[in-house]
Amino acid sequence: MDRLQNTVRPYAWGSTTALPELLGTEPTGEPQAELWMGAHPGAPSRLDRGAGAVTLDQVIAADPEGELGAATTAALGARLPFLLKLLAAGAPLSLQVHPDLAQAAAGFAEEEANGVPLDAPHRNYRDANHKPELICALTAFDGLCGFRPASGTAELFDALGVDELKPYADLLRARPEGDALREVFTAVLTAEPEAVARTVELAAGAAARLAAEHPDHRFAEACAAYAEIARHYPGDRGVIAAMLLNHVRLAPGEALYLGAGVPHAYLEGLGVEIMANSDNVLRCGLTPKHVDVPELLRVVRFESGDPGVLRPEPDATGAEVYATPIDEFQLSRHLTEGAAGTVLPDGRPQLLLCVRGRVTLRGADGAPFDLAPGDSVFAPAGESVELGGSGTLFRATVADRVAR
Repeated sequence: MDRLQNTVRPYAWGSTTALPELLGTEPTGEPQAELWMGAHPGAPSRLDRGAGAVTLDQVIAADPEGELGAATTAALGARLPFLLKLLAAGAPLSLQVHPDLAQAAAGFAEEEANGVPLDAPHRNYRDANHKPELICALTAFDGLCGFRPASGTAELFDALGVDELKPYADLLRARPEGDALREVFTAVLTAEPEAVARTVELAAGAAARLAAEHPDHRFAEACAAYAEIARHYPGDRGVIAAMLLNHVRLAPGEALYLGAGVPHAYLEGLGVEIMANSDNVLRCGLTPKHVDVPELLRVVRFESGDPGVLRPEPDATGAEVYATPIDEFQLSRHLTEGAAGTVLPDGRPQLLLCVRGRVTLRGADGAPFDLAPGDSVFAPAGESVELGGSGTLFRATVADRVAR
């Protein structure tokens, strides 16, 4: 096992206090948004095996099969297929979607062929991979996930009583749901800027009033969230787009899985996030960054439904596993009280992150690794890891079926 040194990303939406509180450090006064753990070239973890600090991507590139295991490299390639993060949102992130694997490969190839620089602000595809992800709440965590049924959003717009929203409500009732969601979403993203800014102002004001004056209303919690989004992004067309989506409040331990084409945004809270190793994001709003409406409309899945809050399920080893349909990652939670003697399954790469208490890990040589909140290690394939101590540990690895 290798203790990791990780990088904090200071994005503007980050909380100034959540990560310092978990890590036991003094706040700097600046946003601290994400702590990255893994081998992503944007901010790879560092480790030292006795010859000085090197990055985890360099270690894996030198011996992919030894570090990742034969089954993982055969199924998913010669790089760590997932990225683990601590994410601390103090303000809303951009409203966004991720492409599926075929869309990412085609989009990346097209932009490469057209000579679009990888760091160009208008570039959509930074790599050829998809980016499914899962967020597990460590605190109360607010987000938006997937389209609300069209009829429900029509009711919301009626409740807000804003004349400028009435055509959208009528359209949501008049057309088949997929068509209606596409047409309203398109209309919002292509509306004339001054007109949509006025609609945002009126809708946000109405949402704030509904939340304050009718706290028991079925849309009160969502309206409070939309009003807060508008406070951060006044006049942004993404505020109206956000009103088409389900508002979700996760309790600690609950999670959301976000597959391809699902519009979403994280609003506030601290969580553990895991994703496939990709940078591909198509933004819909709540950002000054590039929004490619035609490409966005090609990728978004105009399907409504329940956001599908995940709760962990115990497996035969005593782990609490967050089940997802993909091979690139699997996240599990381990409560180590009384766990001495519990050995984690080997044969695959693992990132192990402590978020509470003190967790002790022992490798094959019996040497202990004592982890405090925010500490993490990389265990290569074949490394036996025994749990001890008293705390909460998250384990990131590939899906069980990959290692069989």
